[in-house]
Amino acid sequence: SRFAAMEIAQPRDQEQYLRLAKRSHAELCRQKRIFNARNRILGGDTEAWDLQVRDRKIKEATDKARHETFAAEMRQNDKITCILEDRERRDKKSLCKALNDFQQTFQKPETRREFDLSDPLALRKALPARQSDNEIRNTVSGMQRFLGEDLNFRERKKFQEEQNREWSFQQQREQEGARAAQRCAEDLYSKTRLQFDERAKHLQSLESATRKAVCVAVKEFNKNQATESVERKSQEKKQEQEDNLAEISNLLRGDLLSENPQQAASSFGPHRVVPGCWKGMSQEQLAHVRLVQKQQIQEKLRLQEEERQRDMDWDRQRVQGARSALLMERQRQRQQRDLRRALDCTNLSLAQEQRLQKKYMEEVFTNQPTEDYFAQFNTRSR
Repeated sequence: SRFAAMEIAQPRDQEQYLRLAKRSHAELCRQKRIFNARNRILGGDTEAWDLQVRDRKIKEATDKARHETFAAEMRQNDKITCILEDRERRDKKSLCKALNDFQQTFQKPETRREFDLSDPLALRKALPARQSDNEIRNTVSGMQRFLGEDLNFRERKKFQEEQNREWSFQQQREQEGARAAQRCAEDLYSKTRLQFDERAKHLQSLESATRKAVCVAVKEFNKNQATESVERKSQEKKQEQEDNLAEISNLLRGDLLSENPQQAASSFGPHRVVPGCWKGMSQEQLAHVRLVQKQQIQEKLRLQEEERQRDMDWDRQRVQGARSALLMERQRQRQQRDLRRALDCTNLSLAQEQRLQKKYMEEVFTNQPTEDYFAQFNTRSR
């Protein structure tokens, strides 16, 4: 178990392994990108750069047109909001003015029901006992009105007719004023709607013109892209054919197909080879590898035998330790039994002495007076 725990990988080892694996992968990717003659490009691709610049300019023009359209719509919405707010403010102002006029005209302090309680001219305005027949204050117990009497019949009737006429005229004037205000509001609403419609029509025309311009630009861009794509494909096909012919000629003339064993020799030493040109090991190398493998197998068997012997030693020591612990536990139990027996004997002798002393004390207490007993006890204690 101890050796198994030693073989567990630590987090630091895992991080180092991952770091090395990442570095080796990046190096392999770099080698594939650099040492591949078919995919490597020397210098910069100006055509691709010009294409990217033209794409970016078209995108910027499209974004600018769309932003201008959105800005125009936002300005139009702001104007509409301002007009509606002005209209609401005027309506609130006219409503407050009408309310104040109504209060000044029809809700005067003199027309309140409780004004007579605080009227300073109440005594001067006091009425006689009876002025008309329809007074509420003239009750039956007041003895001011009798059956068949009607003092102000003609005046009351004339006043009612005048009052009705005045009310009808006032209602007509109010209706005419309301109709005039409504006509003015409708005219203003119609003018505002016409302005909004004209503005929306103008914005729609601008949007359609912008959309047409964008479509024309996109169409021209797609056409150029298609032409450039066809030309680029033809050039790539021509270049690929030339590369294939060069590769075929190089392979026919090179050492790869000629099976030359010297091409695997490395410039870093005789013990190293080039992986891409290596054709296999010789018989002497294979025999040496097999010999090394046999030695490794024997070394592994020896290590396994040593580990087995070590495990047996550990097991034997563990059994001996358990046996010695069992013997010590048995010896401790025997010692505890002996101590328990000795303690029991001591307790038994003490109990017998206490019984004898108690019996003696009872006999002394019954045969002698109390004072003599205490004197005797003090003498003994001294």
